[in-house]
Amino acid sequence: MLSLKAQTAKQKNWQSAVWLNIVWTVLVPTVFFVTMEWVQRGTLLEDFWDTRFLPHKEAYVLGWLFLVAVYVVLSQLFGRYMPATAITWLVSNVPGIVTWFKLEMRGEPLLPWDFSQIGDFMGVAGNVKLQVQPPMIWSGVIFVVLLAASHFVRLPYKKETRWRWRAAFAAAGALGWCVITFGIYLNEPMCQKYNIWSDMWMQDRYYKNYGVITGFMTNLRVLKIQDPEDYSQEAVAELAQQTADAAKTAKPLYKNSYAATAPADGRVRKPNIIYVMNESFWDASRLEGVTFEPELTPNLTALKEEAAYGYCYSPSFGGGTCDVEFEALTGFSLEHLPAGCKPYQQYVTKDMFSLAQVLKSEGYSTTAIHGYYAKMWSRETAYPRLGIDDFISIEDFVNPDKRRGFVSDQAMTDRIIEEYEQQKDDGPVFIHAVTMQNHTTYDESRYPADELVQITQHPGFSAETVSQLRDFATGVREADAALGELIDYFRTVEEPTIIVFWGDHFNPLGKGYEVFEKTGFIEEGDTGSPNLRQTDLLIWSNYDNASVDLGTVAAYEITPVVMDLYGLPKPALFEYLTQQLTVLRARTRGVTVNPDGTFSETMDEAQQRYYDGHWLLQYDQMFGNEYLTQEKS
Repeated sequence: MLSLKAQTAKQKNWQSAVWLNIVWTVLVPTVFFVTMEWVQRGTLLEDFWDTRFLPHKEAYVLGWLFLVAVYVVLSQLFGRYMPATAITWLVSNVPGIVTWFKLEMRGEPLLPWDFSQIGDFMGVAGNVKLQVQPPMIWSGVIFVVLLAASHFVRLPYKKETRWRWRAAFAAAGALGWCVITFGIYLNEPMCQKYNIWSDMWMQDRYYKNYGVITGFMTNLRVLKIQDPEDYSQEAVAELAQQTADAAKTAKPLYKNSYAATAPADGRVRKPNIIYVMNESFWDASRLEGVTFEPELTPNLTALKEEAAYGYCYSPSFGGGTCDVEFEALTGFSLEHLPAGCKPYQQYVTKDMFSLAQVLKSEGYSTTAIHGYYAKMWSRETAYPRLGIDDFISIEDFVNPDKRRGFVSDQAMTDRIIEEYEQQKDDGPVFIHAVTMQNHTTYDESRYPADELVQITQHPGFSAETVSQLRDFATGVREADAALGELIDYFRTVEEPTIIVFWGDHFNPLGKGYEVFEKTGFIEEGDTGSPNLRQTDLLIWSNYDNASVDLGTVAAYEITPVVMDLYGLPKPALFEYLTQQLTVLRARTRGVTVNPDGTFSETMDEAQQRYYDGHWLLQYDQMFGNEYLTQEKS
């Protein structure tokens, strides 16, 4: 029997060991959490506390608790702290290090879908010069110190009960990890409750605002793709054959189009094709009760008398430009993909079907022009995989004309013409241009006062709304002027040319939705109105002057419509989408656009059949075995 003094000493030693374990269990993941953020940012002193941490403190607390839970589970499973310390550092600081290098090289952090590209990375790793940074060295030093110290920290359990305590604490840690992961990170409404808002279009900013753990784990929500139930080579072949058979007797969709009126043997087969997706463009003259001076879109209005015109039903509102151009270039619909996903960053990880790929195979030069940074939306990696050989971004402009701080629409028109002149002698040209001038946010101070569009009549807007609407309307007018100059230039060009011009999405304007509600553009509170998805679309050519009313078509239907209007040869997917237009103009964000221009939330049997077939072909080309391509070959 131990003496009372010895028992008391033993009890105190046990209590000290318990407290040491508690402190150690919290200390190690806390230190690693700090070094992880230090490594990924390169500093923790610059704009962190006030700009990053305090506005998003819930995200950092959740990330820290996540790492604590991991450490608890590992230490209890191993029964020692050393392996738990090593693994916890690996799963926290290595992603931090990789994030820093990726931000330096590609302008984006470590993302869940990067693991599908490890083979690609290993193939080029030998050509990449990576320089270790001081925070990485300090992280390594701190890791070695804590790893060595963890050897001397022992779990305080008595031999006869240690397995029960270890199992209990491991279960508690696992439960905490599951609650954070499945209850919050993978649950968007819960994320928003904890002030975590997706910022998919700028992943570098997202990670800096919310931290590596929260950024990475919330991105898992858009990782899983479920294949169609009937996906098989036979199913794809059958649908392709049905589409080909229907095409043999199909007539052009629009009766007065070039394809419907020009002799088949005399049609232009390889015209130049120029896409201009104009930032936030829609004709604000559509707002009832608002009068602008001068007229906003004289060129667009006049061109409707000699071109195809209508509306593009956009998958985006208030942002997500890359979603719209992805649909327009590929014919793939975001409706079939997880909400919030960004295809350029997540799914365009290999060469993928697109209009550019089709035209490139036919001898076209393929060029993209964007008035912003190449890394935005990962275009610099996505474009080549979509068949675009040359990418001109803001880094390639020399002292461009700027408006509102962005490369102007006029400068974009000039660059399109310049690139065409340089490439035209080498064969037909495809140019895909994305503008930036009229990008949100809006305020009339962004233009000189004497250059602003005037609003001479409005239904009682607030001063804030008037200010923002004047800024936006001025941008619309200048976009229209740039469009007019582009068209005027190509009127003089001998080579047949098609120009496709459309806006990517609407933006909020002014105080709430006041500008839309007070004009009756939408019903009060109806922020999901289809009217907020219909941007202006114009398709013009210098070898036909038929006026064609397109109605409303999905962004993913733009290319099939262009091909149908001008009788261009269509690959199977675009032929399928052309046939789909007879029963379904768009299925986007839960809204069905019917051929008569009406909207519904449901689909009839024929619409559902086409919708399912579209997903079958899209899945095959994006994620499957590309049986459709094999059918062609």
